Amino acid sequence: MNRENPKPEKAYKNLEFLKSSEARIIRILSEFFEPMARFKKYKIYDTVVFFGSARTINRDAAEKKLAEVQERIAKTGDHPDSALQEELDQASNKVFLSRYYEDAVELAGRITEWSKSLYSDHHFVVCSGGGPGMMEAANKGAIEAGGKSIGLNISIPMEQYANPYITPELNFDFHYFFMRKFWFIYLAKALVIFPGGFGTLDELFEVLTLIQTEKVKKRMPIVIYGTEYWKQIIDFEAMVNFGVVSEEDLALIKFCDTVDDAFNYLKEELTKYYMSDQQDLEQGMYEL
Repeated sequence: MNRENPKPEKAYKNLEFLKSSEARIIRILSEFFEPMARFKKYKIYDTVVFFGSARTINRDAAEKKLAEVQERIAKTGDHPDSALQEELDQASNKVFLSRYYEDAVELAGRITEWSKSLYSDHHFVVCSGGGPGMMEAANKGAIEAGGKSIGLNISIPMEQYANPYITPELNFDFHYFFMRKFWFIYLAKALVIFPGGFGTLDELFEVLTLIQTEKVKKRMPIVIYGTEYWKQIIDFEAMVNFGVVSEEDLALIKFCDTVDDAFNYLKEELTKYYMSDQQDLEQGMYEL
């Protein structure tokens, strides 16, 4: 009796298998090799990475929200209940943090303009986590300056959307945090840490640990932007006083409070360490 069996699906087309635990290593490797292929295709040699809170909003939006809360309080006879007072405090903090959004836009734009004047739009490309807030601000500054911008997004339960200022071909969506972090650090020649929460702290301290332990050997200037915020969040001097880090470790970071200070420091450091040999710059990302 002649019977024809249906043609089986090839393993690499079997989505049920590819999404299984047995295929996890394939998915991990995909998040390594696919970004590498894309970066090579579009000649992205190195980046300046911006970290910061997804919850920060621009000045206009922050001031509008504060005005709305103040108007509601005025209608209560200047005696808001505790919930409304908390909303007022949060709105006021949004206005305070909005200055950093505006500064990130300006700093990313200036870095992009400077890089374009030296090479093209392939070096010192502004890179962010791809979401809203400070990430959006960095990508916006680069795009408005006529350059490229990279977004390394991540799928999380509270879905993080890709902001509209990412160069389309350089818009990534990761599943694995550790692969996303790899691509943040592997291409980075400098980092700028704007005010943020748990995620920003995680990214900052992972980079500091990698540099301190010499797992990352390249020179990577780190700007921590916004002294008024960060001095309340982290007491680095106390860590030195307790002996858990050394005084020399603090030389890994540079506190800045103005766009001029941050830009001039980054420009000086990047010029010193990465502009002596164009060939070295272009070969750097291909050496694993």
